[in-house]
Amino acid sequence: MQHKSFENMPCPIARSLARVGEWWSMLILRDALHGMTRFDQFQKSLGIAPNMLTRRPNALVEAGLLIRRRYSEKPPRDEYLLTARGRDFRPVLLALLAWGNRHFAPEGPSVLLVDAKTGAAVDPMLVDPATGRPINTPDYALIAGPAAGERTRRRYAAARPVAGEEQASPPNRKRRARARTAI
Repeated sequence: MQHKSFENMPCPIARSLARVGEWWSMLILRDALHGMTRFDQFQKSLGIAPNMLTRRPNALVEAGLLIRRRYSEKPPRDEYLLTARGRDFRPVLLALLAWGNRHFAPEGPSVLLVDAKTGAAVDPMLVDPATGRPINTPDYALIAGPAAGERTRRRYAAARPVAGEEQASPPNRKRRARARTAI
């Protein structure tokens, strides 16, 4: 279910959560990424009542993550296929899997990501494609983007300057220097 209040927020995290923030929706996407396409497959996999499941695939279709395709006229039956937008959600799910295994599985992981050829367990990592460096290092910072409003610009004003970015006036440089040590 989309959360309309988040849909128009300038924050990309809020906009994303408006489309996939319900945990059932993320689990439907997980199952779709495993090749499931039909309502009864999602229902069986999730162990959810049909009335609880019905609105979630519709919301994912509305959000452009799935498309609905009729596969039977009598009785009318639809299947749900991932769009490119839906397939692009895979790294997010893998990051959630790794984070959940690391922090919320005291008994050990119940699902692992493995190299399909070797069977070796792997830990997904977000990297800068230009340098290959992990993005979890202090060398990276969030800054307001070109479409950011004033509120977002204020929120990220303490971010590190980016190469080529116009240098701040002397008082701002001091504030930025203090912010860098706090990050």
